[in-house]
Amino acid sequence: MNDPSRIDQQTENASASNPAPPTSLPRAPDAVRGPDAPSPGLPYLRRRRRQRRFGLVALALVVVAAGVAFAFYWFTYAIYVASTDDAYVGGDLVAVTAREAGTVIGLQADNTQAVKRGQLLIQLDPLEARVAMDAARADLAHTVRAVRTSFARVDQARAQLASAEVTRTTAENDQRRRESAGKAVSNEELAHARDSVVAAGAAVQAAQSSLAQALAAVQGTDVAHNPDVLASAARLRQAAIKLARMEIRAPIDGIVAQRSVQIGQHIAAGTPLMAIVPLDTVWIDANFKEVQLADVRLGQKATVVSDFYGSDVTYHGTVVGLGAGSGNAFALLPPQNATGNWIKIVQRVPVRIALDPAELAKHPLRVGLSVDVTLDVRDKSGSMTASAQPLRDLKGDPGDGDPEAVAREIDAIVKANSGD
Repeated sequence: MNDPSRIDQQTENASASNPAPPTSLPRAPDAVRGPDAPSPGLPYLRRRRRQRRFGLVALALVVVAAGVAFAFYWFTYAIYVASTDDAYVGGDLVAVTAREAGTVIGLQADNTQAVKRGQLLIQLDPLEARVAMDAARADLAHTVRAVRTSFARVDQARAQLASAEVTRTTAENDQRRRESAGKAVSNEELAHARDSVVAAGAAVQAAQSSLAQALAAVQGTDVAHNPDVLASAARLRQAAIKLARMEIRAPIDGIVAQRSVQIGQHIAAGTPLMAIVPLDTVWIDANFKEVQLADVRLGQKATVVSDFYGSDVTYHGTVVGLGAGSGNAFALLPPQNATGNWIKIVQRVPVRIALDPAELAKHPLRVGLSVDVTLDVRDKSGSMTASAQPLRDLKGDPGDGDPEAVAREIDAIVKANSGD
């Protein structure tokens, strides 16, 4: 062992070339320590054990808190909602088709353009329709004059009947005079008188038949309501409708889409030309799994978030209908589950959701956009079947011109040719 006095002496005599020995002895390994010697790392190990216990307790508390939070979320919210991201914006695609054949000479609308109800979209060559309209006007005037002639024939037939009756009365009087004259009148003259009476009676019958025939054409009506005049007026209305259809107008407010017509194209009746999408009446078709539909009822509230606007815009809607079947049931090629190996696939049923018009006006949606839908299924007072009431009343402009203006024109033609 080292002597302490010797170590101090060596330290005093130390130099750069002769360094001093270490002033402390190296620590003996734990293996050579005495059994009762305290370990210098014991406080560290105790501190580590305390930290581990604290961490485990904290982790347990976090797990318990998370479980409580999840249970609270589940029993107060999650079991009362049904959500899906298999939902899309639906809307009407109002078809604009040609109702009469013709050649396109004007095109006043194109894709993405907003149009109003009654706005001119397409113009067809109206030349043939105008000629038909002029012919219908002339036909109506001719018919009115012909009916006036029929009324005049009635007066003529009455006059002929009156004349025939006078002639018959004269013949009968002449016959009676001759018969009362006795032998002063020859038998030949008496026979002629009798023949005159018979002829006069036949003339009366002929006049009566002519009067009945004339009355059959006009009896019970006036000129304006005569069947021939009404038929001619109907032909004029038909010509006016055909002329009006040479201008194809928007049947409803919306955005133009799918335009396929071109200038100079000759189109037949029924040819689709374009479509109009009314964005103010779009809806949501949410395809929920069949296991989510047990609590879905009409009238339940829904929140909708679109990918178009993101979570910054939330729409509010109402369930207005449930589909009559799953998508597979109405597919072009429905599955044949009774053949081959069968694999169960969860089906989806579309749920129709009507949106708030004010929110749609502020943030318009487009048909086909994808959305996320969440239903609040707490209220189960509604029906599970669709309502018999129509979801909406959507009416379009037929584009058949102005019927009142045509009626006024018909009245004017009838009056001008009636001689009143």
